[in-house]
Amino acid sequence: MSQSSRHLWVLCIAFNLIGISMHAAETDSPSSQSKPWFVSEANLPEGFPAAGPIDEVVLKTYPQHRLARVRSDSGTDGMFWKLFNHIKRNDIKMTAPVEMSWTPNAAANPDGTPDGNPNAMAFLYGSTQLGSAGADSEDASVMVEDIPAEKVVSIGLRGSYGKKTFLRGYEKLNAWLANHPEWKVAGGPRTLGYNSPMVPSFMKFSEVQIPVVAADQAQ
Repeated sequence: MSQSSRHLWVLCIAFNLIGISMHAAETDSPSSQSKPWFVSEANLPEGFPAAGPIDEVVLKTYPQHRLARVRSDSGTDGMFWKLFNHIKRNDIKMTAPVEMSWTPNAAANPDGTPDGNPNAMAFLYGSTQLGSAGADSEDASVMVEDIPAEKVVSIGLRGSYGKKTFLRGYEKLNAWLANHPEWKVAGGPRTLGYNSPMVPSFMKFSEVQIPVVAADQAQ
């Protein structure tokens, strides 16, 4: 992110943090690895599962939730500004993680692997009772959406939030899915970033996820 976006993240933290702590995450899926630690800078949205283990693929279920999303092909900085202004003027507290969506590119890559940068970013509301769905009245590029409950395959990662880290997780998820035909892809991949630019890259924690549905329920 640019220097201006870093300053905005500092403001978000100052306005919204209850406190910064080292957080030992829990997952509702069995794990043979240690639960990951990371710098907890904001609360999870209501009902969200805790962060999953690092370098291990797990299934996670997310409840219905509300988010504000911006789509753009010009990088994440502009999207961040729009979302920050949206939550500021609507008095919505910052939560973690921040969602970044990637679009698979079947035309460029036979396996559909995304290229380029994330083309959408979303800030998650702490509760579905906050605000209302629809376009922001002051910036129509910001869309507030209600997302149905969903299941994903997920892998926790350490490192920066760029394409290299994303692809490391995405490849492992696809390898897992190839060995588990009982699950079918039900949507595009995403990165859930739990940390601000103030956290050094080697300490940053994220999850790469792919929505799935049971094969016998796939259309």
